[in-house]
Amino acid sequence: MRNRRGALAAFGAGAVGLAAASSTMAVLLADEASGRPDDTTGAQQVPQKAGSFTNRDASYTAGTGDANDLGAGGLAATPTAAAQAALAATPRYPTPLTRDPVLHLLRRATFGPTPDSVSEVKQLGIDAWLDRQLAPDTVSDPGGDAVNKLYPYLTMSIEQLRRSVPDDKRNDPSFQLGRATIGRQIWTSRQLQEVMVDFWANHLNIQNPFDGGWDNRTDWDRTVIRAHALGRFSDMLSASARHPAMLRYLDNAASDKRSVNENYGRELLELHTVGIDGGYSETDVRNCAYVMTGRTVDRNGAFVFDSKRHWTGAVTVMGFSHPNKKASEGLAVGDQLLAYLATHPSTAKYIARKLAVRFVCDNPPAALVERLAAAYLESGTDTKAVLGVLFRSVEFWIATGLKTRRPLENIVATARVVGLSPGAGTDPALENLYNTADRLGHAPLAWSPPDGYPDVAAAWQSAHGMLGVWNCHRVMVQGKMRGLTYVPAAQLMAANASGTAGGYIDAMSQRLVFQPLSAEQKAVVLKFLDLAEGARVTDPKTGGRAEQLAPLLLDSVYHGLR
Repeated sequence: MRNRRGALAAFGAGAVGLAAASSTMAVLLADEASGRPDDTTGAQQVPQKAGSFTNRDASYTAGTGDANDLGAGGLAATPTAAAQAALAATPRYPTPLTRDPVLHLLRRATFGPTPDSVSEVKQLGIDAWLDRQLAPDTVSDPGGDAVNKLYPYLTMSIEQLRRSVPDDKRNDPSFQLGRATIGRQIWTSRQLQEVMVDFWANHLNIQNPFDGGWDNRTDWDRTVIRAHALGRFSDMLSASARHPAMLRYLDNAASDKRSVNENYGRELLELHTVGIDGGYSETDVRNCAYVMTGRTVDRNGAFVFDSKRHWTGAVTVMGFSHPNKKASEGLAVGDQLLAYLATHPSTAKYIARKLAVRFVCDNPPAALVERLAAAYLESGTDTKAVLGVLFRSVEFWIATGLKTRRPLENIVATARVVGLSPGAGTDPALENLYNTADRLGHAPLAWSPPDGYPDVAAAWQSAHGMLGVWNCHRVMVQGKMRGLTYVPAAQLMAANASGTAGGYIDAMSQRLVFQPLSAEQKAVVLKFLDLAEGARVTDPKTGGRAEQLAPLLLDSVYHGLR
């Protein structure tokens, strides 16, 4: 134990400590490069003291990155060309992560690289791999299919759930959804689609489980989020406004012309479309709520438009206007407003920035946001088109390591890289992983407010979170989470061609974090192993230290950043 503590302390001086709390590092990288004084760092910002920010994430931190410059930018003809242009430039915010474009792509467009996924991208090429991922129906998905078979409630309609779920088990569908979400993130071959499912589920956030969602929350996931994750946002928004889950979650089901509830009207503007700085007024909120009256849920749990509940009278919302004279036409008026908001320039900018925050850095360059917003509008809100521009943008490729893995992302990336696979007790094991993420504040789909989980580093700075993911690394490497199939720690070293202690470290580092350690860091690990670099290693377990070395590498900056 003393040696392990010593290794952590010493290694911390080199790599682990540099980013064991890698969220802290991500913020500090921006602060050091920009020369901001300590008392203005993002770590000092909290929502309650933030003042007037354009979005919630900005209230946590000024951000890693720069609204003006990451070192290079612009649009290339292909993703590969953009990657090469970025490699030829000097990043303004260098990080310890290797700038290998394949690894960078897999850190951002998947839930974490694996040896197999690295080989796949190298074999197909970056452009062809992206083309396949953007056409998920063409990708065989045995891992995702296996997860889906574990959870039959996920494929049931609202009507089927109401007939099938016992009264004393009403939360079971939602529980299945939470566990299935983790399983899909780990094992699906359609990784980019799953990343976008996570993005849109967070954008149109509905807590899982929530009161009123027992019969509809899983249907929402399948028919609204997954069905449109790589489609047009205008279609997703329209579907969301007709789904019982959204109408119940934001109280529109109870809204009536005699007692108008503004919750949905407000969040439709502030969170779902134009954003808090999109230019709307309180009058716009009120009128938006008027337009949405009548959209409710019937006694069978299905969406229905009840014209008797619809408010009538002239409405104006951010330039949209309609006489709204007939209650019978209220649903169509609402559809027109939704289409207007989906294609509003403020919506384009708001969604473009959120995508840039997700895929590039916490404070993305304004030129990139403008480029993505233009693609959004020109394509008719098509997500694939926007992602196509994103992956052809040099800013994406030069932002290596400028994102921090949030707790769930770290857990899933760890499960993927150490090769966890389904076993005799997959469902209870996924429940265990869900509970672990929940204790760290990041259970899938479980954020209570409608604004979704924060996606910036400073929001996740926590000793509790850091130690939690460290412990999870050890549980996964050492096979202590029952029900899954594990790869023994000694096999994570891949091929140790030299047969030496130094070669052993190089092999395990390459296998787990896909890059070598620095000379200083390697010396610390050799000290931890109590071996000279050239010492022959005949025992791949190194006297049991393999089960400590592997988690130590996963604790480091090389795994904590993406």
